[in-house]
Amino acid sequence: MARFEVPDGWVAQGYRFALDPTPAQVSALESHCGAARFAFNHMLGVVKANLDQRSAERSYGIAEEDLTPSPGWSLAQLRKTWNARKDEVAPWWEANSKEAYNSGLDTLARALQTRSTSRSGERAGAAVGFPRFKSRHRGARSVRFTTGAIRIEPDRHHVTLPRLGTIRTHESTRKLARRLRA
Repeated sequence: MARFEVPDGWVAQGYRFALDPTPAQVSALESHCGAARFAFNHMLGVVKANLDQRSAERSYGIAEEDLTPSPGWSLAQLRKTWNARKDEVAPWWEANSKEAYNSGLDTLARALQTRSTSRSGERAGAAVGFPRFKSRHRGARSVRFTTGAIRIEPDRHHVTLPRLGTIRTHESTRKLARRLRA
């Protein structure tokens, strides 16, 4: 999937707002972050198992064209594999927004791409290792929302996110609302 390219003459600008969720919304946000982590870890396990299988087959002298097919490392291929497996491995998947799972898969696709470009010498800097499984207790919990019912409420102190509903923000979103209106 191609990344968004900023057209000539345009300026890309990001906004970050601190949220002030209710206890129920905190629980839902944690569930979404956990879903992103689960999708990342599960598909990383699938990729590793496939690499190990192909390595074992090579050690037995199996020809390259006869090896187990690779599931692919792009976001589109990871998403296709995830969608085929999600009912078996995560029967609770409907409890969260599809954006949560997509966020984890996108993170994995970027990590695998970074490793690939690092190994081929296209990326400057120190060599990048293979992605590691994410722990529930270490590291920052995160999830990204890129599509769906995302909007700023007219009072300028609430945002609406898919499956989470309307969440209060600590500061005013007036500046962003003005940019969107313009």
